[in-house]
Amino acid sequence: MVSEKLQKILARAGCGSRREIERWIREERITVNGKTAVIGDRASMEDAIQVDSKNIYVSENQRVRVLVYNKPEGEVCTKSDPEKRKTVFDSLPIIKGERWIAVGRLDISTTGLLLFTNNGDLANKLMHPSSKIDREYLARVHGAVDEGMLQRLQEGVLLDDSIAKFSDIVVGKKIGTNGWYTVALTEGRNREVRRLWESQGLQVNRLKRVRFGPIFLPSYIRKGQWIELDETSLNDLLATISMIIPRKNKSMSLEEKKKREKHIKRLRSGR
Repeated sequence: MVSEKLQKILARAGCGSRREIERWIREERITVNGKTAVIGDRASMEDAIQVDSKNIYVSENQRVRVLVYNKPEGEVCTKSDPEKRKTVFDSLPIIKGERWIAVGRLDISTTGLLLFTNNGDLANKLMHPSSKIDREYLARVHGAVDEGMLQRLQEGVLLDDSIAKFSDIVVGKKIGTNGWYTVALTEGRNREVRRLWESQGLQVNRLKRVRFGPIFLPSYIRKGQWIELDETSLNDLLATISMIIPRKNKSMSLEEKKKREKHIKRLRSGR
């Protein structure tokens, strides 16, 4: 049986990101065949792996799943919050033996499209800067915006950490001192959209993500609701990072398809 790095196996099984799992290894929370794991350990599907004394089921043929969630304002992108605020994970369906991993984050005031997957490898590849996946946002900006500002924002602005820029800006309606703009960028750094506008002395008072790569936020998904990607949309997403999954993992069962269709009808009807 071919062995792989422990953190890669557990990430693919949906236990968490590779970075998280490396931290768990250092904290001695993981064992392989009863022995405490260390950084650099390798394992295979035949090995008995435990995290916090709980058995982890590792399958070579895990069905990759991706959810699209419409995040409301006020929810945080962590699994638990010390301040007891609602988290984005509270509204997601339960999956036995696995867990949902957020593909990036949105700050507490930002709404819109957030992806979740049960596959750690997929999450890592979608989030990695080298993938250069477009994220598109609808922003309401307060203040006077001129052509020079728009040009600078597309050429590149020095922020605290590095140079950042929008790959595209589309000017929308202007209402009073506020203007609407559709912007796109290929990174997902902390508050990057807001910080770019703030670098020009402007303030974003509403921000909504509407697209991640080829995946758009469907209009029928209300805030706090989710939908699972169908085979076509999932394949489109996988193609952006040249990721291939085994053929037998691609299709939903007939029962799962019926559940998905029923779920979509319920969302569209608003019930």
